Amino acid sequence: MRLAFLGTPEFSVACLAELVAAGHEIACVYSQPPAPRGRGQDLKPSPVHAFAESLGLPVRTPVSMKTAEEIEAFRALELDAAVVVAFGQILVREVLEAPRLGCFNLHASLLPRWRGAAPIQRAIMAGDAVTGVQVMRMSEGLDEGPVLMGEQVRIDALETAGTLHDKLAAVGARMLPVALGAIERGAAREVPQAEDGVTYAKKIKAAEARIDWTRPAAEVDRHIRGLSPFPGAWFEAPSDKGPVRVKALLSRVEDGEGTPGAALDDGLLIACGEGGVRLLKAQREGKGAQDAEVFVRGFPLAAGTVLA
Repeated sequence: MRLAFLGTPEFSVACLAELVAAGHEIACVYSQPPAPRGRGQDLKPSPVHAFAESLGLPVRTPVSMKTAEEIEAFRALELDAAVVVAFGQILVREVLEAPRLGCFNLHASLLPRWRGAAPIQRAIMAGDAVTGVQVMRMSEGLDEGPVLMGEQVRIDALETAGTLHDKLAAVGARMLPVALGAIERGAAREVPQAEDGVTYAKKIKAAEARIDWTRPAAEVDRHIRGLSPFPGAWFEAPSDKGPVRVKALLSRVEDGEGTPGAALDDGLLIACGEGGVRLLKAQREGKGAQDAEVFVRGFPLAAGTVLA
């Protein structure tokens, strides 16, 4: 089919690659405009933008898809269908209705649970045992369209947003060509989403990344894993030169009792409001991520140290 692909982050790259490999004609790739990245904050293209250019595909990076100019340019592509994977913009009705067969979205949750911007992180933070990937027909509402295909994925005990991201991206990339084949044949069955169980995965804000040690250990653990590797749940540790910010990147719940935030041993077992959390991987400001045993050799946090 003649397709447009709309996506921005790394999650979307494998999907675009599979559509190209399946033989679809990619008439145009849409992505968010280049943004400041890295230490130098130089303007750099998104992962999808860079990958599309490496394949020689035409790329558009509109600030908004709602302008008359962009809507007309999209219509002029004369598409069979459009595929949206974490694009980052709301599409208006004129765009949704432009392709012959419609616009289809790959979403990283089991809808209607976790509609919205951060379904991977929110699923872990909420303690969900399973999540998944689904292909749906897009409507004007936020992730409200009927579902055509989906697959469940288990969330393991030591799952982070990063590891779950990679699992779901791989599942979604395999699923998309199959779903598009069914759509092309007219064999896709569209199932309306349930009216019960709707939740929204709000965008992660920097203000919620700081760890609150007074919360139960299970919640602290999910908070750490749900925000790893980015933006990274963090705390402050005392040092001779003043407080040092540390990101906690992997953890597990263990038995422990003490003042919330206090180290219960020399191996990063930290007391919470209920129980304790063992930090398995951490990262100091200006340093790389380290496993716990390596971290404490360079930055000891002895039993009794209180973290903020």
